[in-house]
Amino acid sequence: MCRTPDMSAMHHDTSCDLRVVGTKLKDILGISNTSLKTRKLVVKVCDIIAKRGARLAAAGILGVLKKQGRDTALRDGSDMQRTVIAMDGGLYEHYTIFSNCLETTLREMLGEEATASIVIKLASDGSGI
Repeated sequence: MCRTPDMSAMHHDTSCDLRVVGTKLKDILGISNTSLKTRKLVVKVCDIIAKRGARLAAAGILGVLKKQGRDTALRDGSDMQRTVIAMDGGLYEHYTIFSNCLETTLREMLGEEATASIVIKLASDGSGI
């Protein structure tokens, strides 16, 4: 069954023929008459790039957490201080592939115990503030 995409972004195109992807390739890059195989490849490449970017961002966050000494769970039984990471920007807010991958990667690198004290929150208009 064909579905109309909910949003105009390529990564949210759920139509059977990836119509939105084809439109974006034509309107932005001037590439018309793309095959379904090509549009599927473009979606796959976009996903790979987003996941790679998310993993790199998670590595940067881990570096900051290490510098602050908040990268490991405390072993003495005392309560670990909660760390809030404020994320700003449309990439984290709207691109769920990116945000999910960033959070999963951070959890993989830190471990479940250390991750339990970390909260990632969207900071709307953080750059404006």
